[in-house]
Amino acid sequence: MKISGQIIDVVGRKMFPGTVTVENGKITDIIEEPNNSTNIIMPGMVDAHIHIESSMLVPSEFARMAVVHGSVGAVCDPHEIANVLGINGIRFMIDNGKSVPFKFYFGAPSCVPATTFETSGAIIDHDDIETLMAMDDIHFLGEMMNYPGVIFNDEEVHLKLEAAKRHNKPIDGHAPGVTGDDAKKYVGAGISTDHECFTLEEALEKVKLGMKILIREGSAAKNFDALVPLFKTCPDKVMFCSDDRHPDDLIKCHINDSVRRAINIFVLRQIRCYQSRNRGTR
Repeated sequence: MKISGQIIDVVGRKMFPGTVTVENGKITDIIEEPNNSTNIIMPGMVDAHIHIESSMLVPSEFARMAVVHGSVGAVCDPHEIANVLGINGIRFMIDNGKSVPFKFYFGAPSCVPATTFETSGAIIDHDDIETLMAMDDIHFLGEMMNYPGVIFNDEEVHLKLEAAKRHNKPIDGHAPGVTGDDAKKYVGAGISTDHECFTLEEALEKVKLGMKILIREGSAAKNFDALVPLFKTCPDKVMFCSDDRHPDDLIKCHINDSVRRAINIFVLRQIRCYQSRNRGTR
């Protein structure tokens, strides 16, 4: 199948007329050539961290709603269903996600239950994590919410971290307000991302330590306004995520809203600078 139109190269920061060839669901060729099509062809958007369960939908139905907003994939931590059904719940999410062409990348929840004070339907220990890490459909270790366990050398926590490292799979983070020496130890344990930064200063410190920062704008927690300046100084260290997306919000927008807001901020700023320079030359 060939699709012609105006192709947006987000890496090269340009737009050009061309044709995209798709075979067996994958892009096999992109050719720059003149055409009269009015199509706009650009990469789809990916939610860098979400709990699908927050949408109160199964993955296939989440996909049906999210794709309308230009989303083509999501990095998913099935923590909530694992809290109730354990590994069987995770397998259900994976299997259901495969029923649609949307790209779901599931991880192994690292903290089930989230705290020792919870009454959960299941417990996932380091042996279970080892089992999950060996699965091709599990792509990472889910957010390590037990950051005190990382910092103060909890044996069970570190056994889970080591399982992920043995299988060469990334470790997602969750460390709100953790800075200084504690942040160094947390990042030093091999944890590569954090979506819990609430201030620009905290985010910049974690970037310097080697972390990727996920700017979260969900139904509950909203950090876009505080963290969007990161795109000025370290755009290659930043991603957008929602963390949670309630159905009444998902029907309105998804990651496209964060992209739109960011473009409005930086494009409008460039326009103002351009106008200011022109006024100064008159």
